[in-house]
Amino acid sequence: MARQRREGPTIENIMGQLHKDKVRFIHLQFTDVLGVVKSVTIPVEQFGDCMERGKWFDGSSVDGLARILESDMYLKPDLSTLAVLPWERNADESSARVICWVLTPQGETFTGDPRTALMRVMEEAAEMGYQFRTAPELEFFLFSPGEGGCMTPLRQDRGGYFDLGTGPTAVVRKEMVKALQDIGIQVETSHHEIAVGQHEIDLTPQPAITSSDNLITCRYTLRAIAQRHGLDVTFMPKPLLEMEGSGLHIHQSLFFIDNNHNAFADPQDEYGLSTIARHFIAGLLHHAPGMSALLCPLVNSYKRLVPGFEAPVHITWARVNRSALIRVPLVNPQKRETTRVELRNPDPSCNPYLAFAAMLKAGLHGIRDEMPLPPPVEESLFAMDAGELQRRHISAVPGTLGEALDALRRDQVVQEALAEPLYTKFLEAKAREWEDYRRYVTPWEIDHYLGVW
Repeated sequence: MARQRREGPTIENIMGQLHKDKVRFIHLQFTDVLGVVKSVTIPVEQFGDCMERGKWFDGSSVDGLARILESDMYLKPDLSTLAVLPWERNADESSARVICWVLTPQGETFTGDPRTALMRVMEEAAEMGYQFRTAPELEFFLFSPGEGGCMTPLRQDRGGYFDLGTGPTAVVRKEMVKALQDIGIQVETSHHEIAVGQHEIDLTPQPAITSSDNLITCRYTLRAIAQRHGLDVTFMPKPLLEMEGSGLHIHQSLFFIDNNHNAFADPQDEYGLSTIARHFIAGLLHHAPGMSALLCPLVNSYKRLVPGFEAPVHITWARVNRSALIRVPLVNPQKRETTRVELRNPDPSCNPYLAFAAMLKAGLHGIRDEMPLPPPVEESLFAMDAGELQRRHISAVPGTLGEALDALRRDQVVQEALAEPLYTKFLEAKAREWEDYRRYVTPWEIDHYLGVW
């Protein structure tokens, strides 16, 4: 499969800039099937050869990459992602990171690379004339390190939704935004979220590959900045009982490649949506159960997806109803190019490469099959009883990781978004996690049952 890579500066120019920035080490980064960042660090003197020939590593030790007999893999830097890390910079030396494609010994892109999976679906969209753009809203908690490695909520952070912050965490969040900007990630806004110690950073729309790279970078950047202030960051979807969880709302749109116009925009439509957009939303709704394990991949993810906390539980779409799975934000009539749809069930523990690949594949399926879009549901879904939900044919998202994995096993289209070996490796890893959880006796069970039954 051919890869289109941007023409860039020469190796000599890149090495000259690295010397100017006093870079001593380069982190060659990629992710495993679960979205965990992996890295091979090389001295800067090795980078010239790495740009030309790639760098060998043992893929058998990374979950989801290769079997023992196919362990020799190569990392080929995507030079558009090369950036100096601000928290590893000082007066004498610094370090940089570059995100890599994973290649086989024959120099071909490896189908077990999550980044390659997304690129493959984006190329499918390009064949239909579209570029897929996403804008993530990343929510997270700042905690204090506790005894025995436990994390505890910040007592000094009692802010609420959009509260003006003047305390230490407001300073930390500003430093996080500055670090992201220094790496080259464009931040649109940042603010305090609803729960104690909860914050949000919103990124600007980018092609989905760049957007996924940015999300991966965000997670370890925020953690590095927090640690400099003696704090911890968690992207766990539901870390606190009876508090809002952390979501990863994904704004998404398709743009025509030939004229760079928004394929979702139609000013004559009541919701400002084109026919293409309506079919795309229908595809997302149709495949919502099958995508769930990719968008919400932890056992803990489903503790967030419960009524009462603004997290979506039912498979519907709307404009003003924030309990809907998909929301269509209102756009300025003078800015139709910002027309987009917001998918609200993903959480920040997902592998963005696989999550975005599944979203795009589902939306393209809706367009190809011209799936009809059901009517929007603007009323409160939490106020509806089971009978009304059934009469209106409103179904729910999976309630556990086990249900989500069963839905994934039934969804051929979402499986195709991952392809092999990613689909099998992801399913195996998550099935093990679910079985481990099913066997675990929780403190809740001890408190409620021991001595009673």
